[in-house]
This record gives sequence, structure tokens and C-alpha cells, in this order.
Amino acid sequence: MKKDTIKIRWHGRGGQGAITAAKIVANAAFVSGYSGVVMTPTFGTERRGAPVLTSLKISKNKIYDLSPIEEPDMIVVLDHLLLEEAGVTNGLKPGGTIILNTPKSPDDYHFNEMKVATADVTSIAVKAGLMQGIVNSGIIGAFAKASGLINLEILTKEIEQEFKDKRPKENAEAARLAYSITNIGGM
Repeated sequence: MKKDTIKIRWHGRGGQGAITAAKIVANAAFVSGYSGVVMTPTFGTERRGAPVLTSLKISKNKIYDLSPIEEPDMIVVLDHLLLEEAGVTNGLKPGGTIILNTPKSPDDYHFNEMKVATADVTSIAVKAGLMQGIVNSGIIGAFAKASGLINLEILTKEIEQEFKDKRPKENAEAARLAYSITNIGGM
């Protein structure tokens, strides 16, 4: 993806860690040489299970636009059931990428002119030694594979730093496992 600014919108539910995942990717992007990194969280009702989203823009150049993303290049969805909510895929550019935490295959989704990447991050978390429902670290691994923007090793170091007091090795392993099983299809 050769663009000046790459726009990534993250969708999750309160308590899943969508904002934390975007923050980890933002830090890793900066470490990887993207000097322009802007994250703009959007909060609705702040309660566990409520839909949340955050916007992340990364660029090799300084970013002056701090507004939320309306036309993303990528959408990362931490709970595939959110696809039933209005607006999750709105504005995704033709040729864009949708990254889903789902047990389904990319072939089970029909998004015209979109790349679809899927991984069952929910089950990966348990295999990595995390509690059921901890999906933010695993979705970063799926993001790494589907986007190719940031090296997995840099991302796992940032994950370990973010979770230094909360099972850092297991969180990093969730990302590695999700990376290894992410399936990419579509277009």
C-alpha cells in the first residue's frame, strides 16, 4: 500500500481493547519510521460491550488532520458480530482491507473489491494462555499479516511493553499465533 497517509479504523466492543490495540500499533508505527502518527478515539456510551471505534492514521510525513476517519484504507473488527451494526464498513475505499476476528473463512464474506483477512483470534487467545475474550493482542497479529505495514517483531515488543504487568509473553504469543493463522482472500 503506497500512500502518503494510511487510514485505519478500529471497531470493537467496550472491554475488548480496540483502543489499546490501536495505541500499540501507533507506537510500533512510530518506532518503525512513520513520523506521522495520529490516533483519535471515539467514545459513545462508555460501558462494557458497547460498540467503540478509534481512528489511526500513519504516514512517513507529519499529519495535520486530526479528524476521525470517514474513508479508511483498512478496517479492523475485533468482533465479527459488529458487522451487523450499521456503519462498520461505511466509507471503506475500493481495494481496501477488512481484518476480522472470526472463526469464518474470508470466502464466507462478500465485500466487493475488498481484501478480507480473517483469524479466529478469540480461540487463539486461550491457546496463548490468556482469558477467553482477550482479543486485542491477537488482532494485532492479524493486522500485521494482512497489512504488511509493520514488522511483527516490533509489534510484539510493543505488546510486551504495553502489557508488562499483565501477561506480556502470552499477549505477544497471541499476536504471533494469530499472524500464523490469518487467512487472506477477497478482491
